[in-house]
Amino acid sequence: MPRLEKTIEAVFADRDIMPDEVPQLDLYMDQVTTFMEEGLERTKRYPNDKILTKTMINNYAKNNLIPPPEKKKYTKEHILCLIFIYYFKNILSISDIQRILNPITDKYFGTDKESSVGMTDIYSEVFSLESEETKNLLKDLARKYSISQKTFLDCEDLSEKDREFLQTFAFICELSFDVYIKKTLIEKMIDSLLQEDKKESKKDAKKEAKKTKK
Repeated sequence: MPRLEKTIEAVFADRDIMPDEVPQLDLYMDQVTTFMEEGLERTKRYPNDKILTKTMINNYAKNNLIPPPEKKKYTKEHILCLIFIYYFKNILSISDIQRILNPITDKYFGTDKESSVGMTDIYSEVFSLESEETKNLLKDLARKYSISQKTFLDCEDLSEKDREFLQTFAFICELSFDVYIKKTLIEKMIDSLLQEDKKESKKDAKKEAKKTKK
């Protein structure tokens, strides 16, 4: 258990960029990659992993995942979008990320939007959920670990080392199943949103057709 506790501590260590840590001033591409590299360094699996590259940012802009930069500069809102993308891309396809981010950027990105809610508000609100959710996750991890430690106890011919490995494997399987279910749920929710958009588009098309006939 001590080894697991250290691993969990490392996972839940200071991994996020706090809302007030995002620069208020607009940044050039190099400054953005440096900021993201420093801010999310703890999330790396290997030291040589790249958090964000110029190519990635350019591709995100080309695929409409983020609005284009303003005079080659990226605003605070751009950076908030990039942080969302960084976490999403570990479990979702680019097309799925586009489906859930585009409605957000279309409506809330930019100071000229009529809504009183902006990207900073959305990021801060989502970020505020983390503290309580972390406690729940830790409890769930402890429960799953406890269950895994009860496996293979009846296999008397197993060595202690082999039993420990199989129990670790059982724990990994539990976690993987949890991830699979949540990922599947997210994908179905995104598909549902897409279907709703298609329905709305058909309604709008019918309304336009009626107006044209009149």
